[in-house]
Amino acid sequence: MVERSEVDENKRATLRRFAVLGAATPLTKFGGDDETGGESEARDAIAGYVATTPGAHFSKIRDDLKLGTGEAQHHLRQLLESKVVESRRDGDYRRFYPAEQFASFEQVALGYLRRDTPRGMLIELLRDPDATGSDLAEALDVSRPTVSKYAADLEEAGLLDREDGYAVRNPETVITLLVRYADSFGEDAATFATQADGFISFDP
Repeated sequence: MVERSEVDENKRATLRRFAVLGAATPLTKFGGDDETGGESEARDAIAGYVATTPGAHFSKIRDDLKLGTGEAQHHLRQLLESKVVESRRDGDYRRFYPAEQFASFEQVALGYLRRDTPRGMLIELLRDPDATGSDLAEALDVSRPTVSKYAADLEEAGLLDREDGYAVRNPETVITLLVRYADSFGEDAATFATQADGFISFDP
């Protein structure tokens, strides 16, 4: 059985780790003199987490930082009001980003890159632009209808062109996001990041 003190200490260690990043984020130190150190640390941790994991949804932020639902809501509301972070509705999720850092396309891309199957599809298509729906289904170990569903979603979101097969739109932007935030995605992104140089064209 895990002792309560151990749970609390794990939470404190997680908050401290991300608070270091959050403290360096402009405008995060906006609390009044009566603010407790714990509140400031939790808010800085959320700011740091969002900076390193842009596009994360509420539940992921809450769970990864080991915060209560009300606690996470309270601090995110303050960060939104102070324009430290901004949010975007993505289906059933609300995703959070550092304020004024990403264009609309990048925010949408980050949201889909945080979903396992769409991220896997985009990575496979960046590796092999000629991949078919069947190729994707086999590579990701999902059904062909699952690939078709997410392909339609990605097309509607402006990330995929299905006019002649499948083609990733703005591929270099998607690659840049995958590489920059690889550690915050799955293992597939981390592996792709080590190979990314071979997928970027450069025309001086």
